[in-house]
Amino acid sequence: MLNTQTEVGVVVIGRNEGLRLVRCLKSLSGKGFIVVYVDSGSTDDSITEAGKLGVNVLTLDMKTIFTAARARNAGFEYLMQISPHLKYVQFVDGDCEVVLDWMDKGVSFLENYLDVAIVSGRCRERYPEESIYNLMCDLEWNTPVGEAKASGGNALVRIKAFQEVNGFLSHLIAGEEPELCVRLRAAGWKIWRLDMEMVLHDAAMTKFSQWWKRSVRGGYAFAEGAFLHGDPPERHWVKETRRSLLWGLVIPAVLILTGLFCWKCGLIIALIYPLQILRLSLRNKRELKPYPWLLATFNVLGKFAELYGQFRFYYQHLFGRVVQLIEYK
Repeated sequence: MLNTQTEVGVVVIGRNEGLRLVRCLKSLSGKGFIVVYVDSGSTDDSITEAGKLGVNVLTLDMKTIFTAARARNAGFEYLMQISPHLKYVQFVDGDCEVVLDWMDKGVSFLENYLDVAIVSGRCRERYPEESIYNLMCDLEWNTPVGEAKASGGNALVRIKAFQEVNGFLSHLIAGEEPELCVRLRAAGWKIWRLDMEMVLHDAAMTKFSQWWKRSVRGGYAFAEGAFLHGDPPERHWVKETRRSLLWGLVIPAVLILTGLFCWKCGLIIALIYPLQILRLSLRNKRELKPYPWLLATFNVLGKFAELYGQFRFYYQHLFGRVVQLIEYK
């Protein structure tokens, strides 16, 4: 019989998560798992609180740029040093609480499906009612059940597969999990999403500026993902990149140029945005999403933030600029 506690290690990453981190680590404590907490330059009591809960604490050298990918890789390497016999690793973000029984069911699935490298479950937002931004996160987390192209940062990973592709790309500031999944699928592995609760996530997004920065980071990830794996057959995030370019740049450029010669024609072209909002809101209604008009409006507005994120990536890449983190908390 499988002993989950001796088969699974846990890597938690965090930066100034405070009480969210305490809640995360308490959801894992007392269950026999070997837990490594990787701290990336916290200025609060995160390290102290983690130590009180008896987990292994690893602090990153902040002379090198911090990324979630780098933190997860460092935590994994440390985990392998102290427990090289493990078969699976659960990656958890410090603002998440792991749901009871998830580990047992996730490991059971991996034991039965040996071609699956990563399994994840439902990531649910803890306080979706506090802001429209939290709600959008909750809807984003609700991905289709079954075989998938990618997972999020919270996932149960087969160590053999993870080592086969050399883990995350440490330099990526966003989109590192889907990029990992691209390489895993290319190596013949599968990614799976189960129809069960996995973690409660606390985005703590209550301001427009936070949502905007998160959308900018998404656009950056789209551009870098397409740059790395945009060629056929994968075409990783090419569609998302082109969509942002269309709505954020091409249509506004056509609108402005047309308006210079015929303001009425420019006005007609500008109607494409409210029409797109109408189309998306009707689709949201069919999918029974709350606040369909508001969600549709943010969907369209987000294309401009994503476009800015793409420009940041290309600027940094073309001119060799130092990569800067895009954090919304």
